[in-house]
Amino acid sequence: MRLLTFLAAVAIALSPAAAALAQESPVGERHLEATNPTAALRDADHKPTVRITVWYPAAEGVEEKSLDLGPPGQAMFYVGSAAPDAPFADARRRPVILFSHGFGGTARMMGWFTTVLAQQGYVVIAVDHPGNNGADKMTVPGAALFWDRPGDLEAALERVKDDPAISPHLDLRRLAIAGFANGGSTALQAIGARVDLARFHSFCAAHTDDPMCRPQPEFPVTLDQEAAAFATPQLAAEAAHAGDDHSIRGVRAAFLMAPAFVQALDPASLGAINTPVSIVLGEADPVARPHTNGGVVARLIPQAQLKALPRVGHYDFLSACTPAAMQRQVPLCLGLQVPQGPTHVAALQQALIFFGRVIGPP
Repeated sequence: MRLLTFLAAVAIALSPAAAALAQESPVGERHLEATNPTAALRDADHKPTVRITVWYPAAEGVEEKSLDLGPPGQAMFYVGSAAPDAPFADARRRPVILFSHGFGGTARMMGWFTTVLAQQGYVVIAVDHPGNNGADKMTVPGAALFWDRPGDLEAALERVKDDPAISPHLDLRRLAIAGFANGGSTALQAIGARVDLARFHSFCAAHTDDPMCRPQPEFPVTLDQEAAAFATPQLAAEAAHAGDDHSIRGVRAAFLMAPAFVQALDPASLGAINTPVSIVLGEADPVARPHTNGGVVARLIPQAQLKALPRVGHYDFLSACTPAAMQRQVPLCLGLQVPQGPTHVAALQQALIFFGRVIGPP
């Protein structure tokens, strides 16, 4: 069901030959763990591990299970489905897409996007960022050390490359990255953007009303609390590396959904990026305001592609809220001005056309 309207939209947008290649395949899902030393600084239990979810095209006939989120029998968010540990569809090597979730999110919450990419033939490697995901206890270091997020993805990629069941199916000559919100700025760092904390603090001193400068609802941490954390012996050394190069070697394209915290990135480093970038955002985004986030990226990165969706906000890019979630007034579902389905279709259509053009179709 999740692709019926989407594939119709793709068929209209693509050439007839390319549209004929768009086909629905079962999705497989595997879970792994990687080690990243900075994860121990961010995780509430000081574990150095990073949880990995890999989605991929699976063999016909496998049994998919629901990934929807919520109490048993009453889903709050429609995510999709996947077959645990299913065999791959075939022996071909396929293009790879790294994925980074938003502030306080999870890999699964963005499964509406990642599982469709897998249906269309890509291998997607996503993580739950330590100390900054909705499945674990959140921490101040997890919120503050956002420049360590690309390292989570790099560690995940290395772990998957060593997995005998997955590695033979990876075409790492065709590697891309995608991310939502804070994951969008993670993707930008992965292709060369540099963090500039001094610039971010100056911006926030002059724009105290900007949502990026205020405590985030998923885990309210003030800039003063972050500064105090950076001054501790445990985090001072890591904070000194904020402006380092956190790029991931071999990434050839970046797709950003409602990118956030762009004010913390050095404009000169954005202007120096020559990796193709495509952005989709909501014109009515009250969280990652377009004129200080995605719009800035589009202006600074040469030939970056930008699509702004009318009346679309920030949380429209999360998995679709169910009627039960709307009835319970789940905060993430409040304030939606338009149905999420068309927003998801637009993002998927743009992503697949972009990835197909830059790294090639699966």
